[in-house]
Amino acid sequence: MVVYPYSEDNLDPKITISVLSDKIPDMPDNQLTVSTILSISSDIPPKELEAENVKVESLYNGKSLESIKSIAISEAEAEVAAETIEKEHWYSITLQVFIPFMIAGIGTIGAGIVLGNVEEYEVFKEVKALYILVPSIIGLKGNLDMCLASRLSTQAHMGTMKSKRELFKMIVGNVGLVQVQAIVASCLVAIFAVAASALVNGGFDWEHALLLSASGILTATMSCFILDFVLIAVIIITHKMKLNPDNVATPFAASIGDVVSLLVLSSWASLLYSIHETHPWVMVAILGVYIVLVLPVWVLIVRKNKYTKKVLTHGWTPVLCALIISGMGGLVLDSAVDQFTGFVVFQPIINGIGGNLVSVQASRISTMLHKTSLMGVIPPHTQQWVWPWKALIRGVLPAKSARILVLMMIPGQAVFLFVADLIYNEGVSCVEPAFALTYIGVSLIQIMLLLYIAHIIIHTMWRFKMDPDNSAIPYLTALGDLLGSSLLLLAFMFLREIHQEYNPIILANE
Repeated sequence: MVVYPYSEDNLDPKITISVLSDKIPDMPDNQLTVSTILSISSDIPPKELEAENVKVESLYNGKSLESIKSIAISEAEAEVAAETIEKEHWYSITLQVFIPFMIAGIGTIGAGIVLGNVEEYEVFKEVKALYILVPSIIGLKGNLDMCLASRLSTQAHMGTMKSKRELFKMIVGNVGLVQVQAIVASCLVAIFAVAASALVNGGFDWEHALLLSASGILTATMSCFILDFVLIAVIIITHKMKLNPDNVATPFAASIGDVVSLLVLSSWASLLYSIHETHPWVMVAILGVYIVLVLPVWVLIVRKNKYTKKVLTHGWTPVLCALIISGMGGLVLDSAVDQFTGFVVFQPIINGIGGNLVSVQASRISTMLHKTSLMGVIPPHTQQWVWPWKALIRGVLPAKSARILVLMMIPGQAVFLFVADLIYNEGVSCVEPAFALTYIGVSLIQIMLLLYIAHIIIHTMWRFKMDPDNSAIPYLTALGDLLGSSLLLLAFMFLREIHQEYNPIILANE
């Protein structure tokens, strides 16, 4: 039996004993420990455990008796789970991650090419706040979809998806939760984009604010709604094929998401810009329908769903903080777009690849903790505070996948760099060795920082009883956007100083 070192202060023995008194009549009040619950919970009749109306004050904050059963992890089960993860072959991880990684890379290249083309649209020239909105909206969509992927991947590993009824509840609750978060967060990020642009570029325009809010909310809700069902199908199929959804789902979530979001955003922004002076009421009507009609319906559905009602009230801090961080990355993009030709082509690539890979690692670490430990306890096969080389190379269990992801990133970024350059320059390569080495160098710095930060953040959240599936990925992908944009800007500035800057064919023709 696994005995975890919890303090008895975490329990309310009187309430718990009153429920279990027929099982332990002779036990003194001061001798009920976590190990006691673990050892006796398997003897409680299943009907009593499944009774949802019976509540106890168990480990922390009011759980059902079913929760006590769910933490009754035998030593054999914990060891088997840890050994399964440890014995996962490197080539198995590589193959499962590589294909979605390459598909995701194609998606980020497409996003870069689209962004490079839409910057010629009139709306992008006139409404500068769109450049601040782009990374935030893409980041928001990625955060929401990847959190959904992480939550459902963990549920698949825990065996919850075996029941079709529970699977349906999970799908409805999670899709509704993403819609609620998308509506609220897209409005907030539009306000942030307008305010930040007003401070940087000067001037505030209410029509532009309405345009950004309406196009942002349409983009976030439509792209998330469609892509969520694709993502759910991927998780279910991979789980039935005995593949690890953690390796496949998160990069697949971003594979087409970025380019779809950019296309939808640019299309709606262009359409609304064409009528924003003559028919501004259309944008007001769009916002009214979503906020007054659509949002309350989704909130009602999510509040009644046992899988998502807690996230609805407690899952906002990571999403909103991530929006602010991504918005800072948008400010970097806004300042760089006029200084360096070609920056917009490579910015979505470095941001997208870094975010995809760190999301894979975050999902894997979270699943490992859920399968081998109790919330609040760091299992013996990993550590919360470690040196970077232990987290990234060798020293703890998650280091195996971390070093695979780092090694995979180097050739992957090289391929994506040259492919994006060829497409952007219509078949002519403009990449010089200095640019290629600098770009891959800053990409390496970005992914190593992200993977190490992921290790620290996820273990810290787990230690403080926060579910990483709901909290970690928004911070990590937002940091990936900020680090990627900032490091890429430094790379372009460095190359200009040494007279080796990137000169695309468009610039040469001018």
